[in-house]
Amino acid sequence: MLLDKIGSQNYKNLLLQSAGTELHNFNIFIGANGSGKSNFVGSLEFLKNCLSPRIDEHRTTSPFEEAVNKLGGAGALSKLSTYPERIKFSYKFKPDEYIPKGLNFNISLYTKDKFSKITIEEESLSDDSFNLTNPLSKLTNPFYYYKYHDKNAGDGVVSVWNDNSKKSYYFEHITNIPTNSLGLLILPDLLEESENPPQRTPIYKVRKNLLQFIRNWHFYNANFMNLEIIKTSEPKIGSDDIYLAATGSNLAIVIENLIQQNLDFEERLNEAMRSILPGTRRIRPVRTGLMTINLEWHFSSLTDCFYLNELSDGTVRMLCWATILLSPVLPALLVIDEPESGIHPSWMPVLAEWIKLASQRTQIIIATHSPDLLDHFSDFAENVFCFGRENNKIQYSISSLSSDKLQKSFDEGWQLGDLYRIGDPNIGGWPW
Repeated sequence: MLLDKIGSQNYKNLLLQSAGTELHNFNIFIGANGSGKSNFVGSLEFLKNCLSPRIDEHRTTSPFEEAVNKLGGAGALSKLSTYPERIKFSYKFKPDEYIPKGLNFNISLYTKDKFSKITIEEESLSDDSFNLTNPLSKLTNPFYYYKYHDKNAGDGVVSVWNDNSKKSYYFEHITNIPTNSLGLLILPDLLEESENPPQRTPIYKVRKNLLQFIRNWHFYNANFMNLEIIKTSEPKIGSDDIYLAATGSNLAIVIENLIQQNLDFEERLNEAMRSILPGTRRIRPVRTGLMTINLEWHFSSLTDCFYLNELSDGTVRMLCWATILLSPVLPALLVIDEPESGIHPSWMPVLAEWIKLASQRTQIIIATHSPDLLDHFSDFAENVFCFGRENNKIQYSISSLSSDKLQKSFDEGWQLGDLYRIGDPNIGGWPW
């Protein structure tokens, strides 16, 4: 499953096309500070947070309410909008072997005023399936797996097969749907009293795959990685972590677990580090106590090893990126904001190569301000999205770069980063 398009209305400073922004398997975001790159990423994090399982059953707030708070609460509404208003998000997923027509997930949030809680005004999941009762005719409307709150708050419908042949369906009415939780997350509770078995409800299998996919999105921001914690942390042995935490605090145990799972990962990681520090012999997870682990960095010319707290910030950052990007188990969607932060320009070709390799195995979004990094993506110009200011100077739109418009500069020997340095209008110009 891949994310195909993202759309929004009345959301912060983003002015997106009504059809949504179409994403590639590999995507690079560029634009000035404050142009909306982080807000775009925030719309993805919002969906994941809404669908995250509740870890503490005693908490009074729902995952949706916590996700709204992280989004900015009522502050998520565009400054050009007035209360009351709706913030709308749409997420389109590409077809796969389980969902041949793809999926469209839409949610509308109601904001009464800046003091009231945001609630769900409408939620739906649909596809563009053929007409189930007459396959030869074309549908003008998509097949809906469910629709909530569209007629009345708290009411909705879920599609149910008429029989096991799955050739026709009807809508089962549902009541008491909360407006502070996504119905997709709590569907089993909503259908608890249904007389229909799960296999007669199309959404059940689709929901399982969709939740698994979205929950496996991972987000990293170089500015949020805590280098002090990474360098001094000694994670406990026994954790099954295979993905680096957003802070990087579990680096040692992640490397240990990936080495145990994949015979080639240790050599791949060591080879990656040799590309930036040629004297590297081996990076080795070691026990520092009965239940803790740390990393030793061995060099060929030295007898004693180094620990992370003895290495430079840039070196530790590159180890983090190598662990993430070269992992044998990549997330379903990998989003990295400013991976170039704290990295020497001479290491940018290496970092770019790791990113390209990872993009062959999963969907990736990179947000960057670095012309030194962009220099190594000139052959991926069509995958670059520029966040540019609109006439009102408050909202920003998104457009993909055109290789045709840039080809003359490329033929003259310019790289993408060169054009970014001089503020070429074909890649957004200067931010003022």
